[in-house]
Amino acid sequence: MVRRITSRFVRGIDTSKVDLAHIVEMRERLNRISRFLKRALRVSVEATTVNGLYAEWLRPKAAPEGKVLLYLHGGAYLVGSCRTHRQLVSHIARAAGINALVPEYRLAPENPFPAAIEDAVGVYRSLLAGGFKPSDIFIAGDSAGGGLTIAMLLSLRHAGVPLPAAAVLLSPFLDVTASGESAVTRADQDPWFDAKEVVMVADNYCRAGEDLKNPLVSPVFANVAGLPPTFIQVGDDEILLSDSTRFAEKMEAAGLDVEIEVWPEMWHVFQLFVGKMPESRRAIRKIGAYLRARIESVEPLEA
Repeated sequence: MVRRITSRFVRGIDTSKVDLAHIVEMRERLNRISRFLKRALRVSVEATTVNGLYAEWLRPKAAPEGKVLLYLHGGAYLVGSCRTHRQLVSHIARAAGINALVPEYRLAPENPFPAAIEDAVGVYRSLLAGGFKPSDIFIAGDSAGGGLTIAMLLSLRHAGVPLPAAAVLLSPFLDVTASGESAVTRADQDPWFDAKEVVMVADNYCRAGEDLKNPLVSPVFANVAGLPPTFIQVGDDEILLSDSTRFAEKMEAAGLDVEIEVWPEMWHVFQLFVGKMPESRRAIRKIGAYLRARIESVEPLEA
């Protein structure tokens, strides 16, 4: 039922002539729909400003103050907000027992690459400046937020900034060239997207002439050395499946700590439908268990 209803909605969005006015209308439409999404029980919302950006703290009851999950929302780098992701992130925060911070980074096309990465890096640096140690910080993101998560980690690594304790990726969008085999092999199964939507995103996210294989644009092409432990969940029916499997294979080949779950018959960021689907609830419980284990295993860094 959820698959059919959401497919009808997403497929009804005309991507053949996407301009700024159309994208702004999509943002407003998603925000209107999001008023029906309910945050998890016993999780409070606290508005704040971080690095000049509007953000929200989602605070589960009794969560420790010394740890934080920095969550970067998805939305093809074009849409998405605290409101659209409040339900999903509040459930993840409660499952993990950790306070989550969700910033509203700048969106394209008004603010093309690398604006979102600059914002994410700035928020991370603000957390460090505010007293959090790298071992206190966990990173997560869905879809474009997953791509942004890896791009942020690469930028921090290049700058010599200590990386966070672990990362969680939900259906990460890691290849704006749509070169993965699943763009073809999952074209008939994916209820939401096809390759032309990926082209639309690239056209709006990047300026003309940008190298779409730049690892900060398409992290699937990155040198993954030094990246933190990573947990990936992806649906077996999505055209972005190969983004996740190829990235996990690169991490494994580099001897890094990576776990990947491919969920049968699931689609892009199916975790969004927690409360509507048992698979979403189970997936979020697994994310929570992964984060809890990492939180408990991290040794404090020397001052």
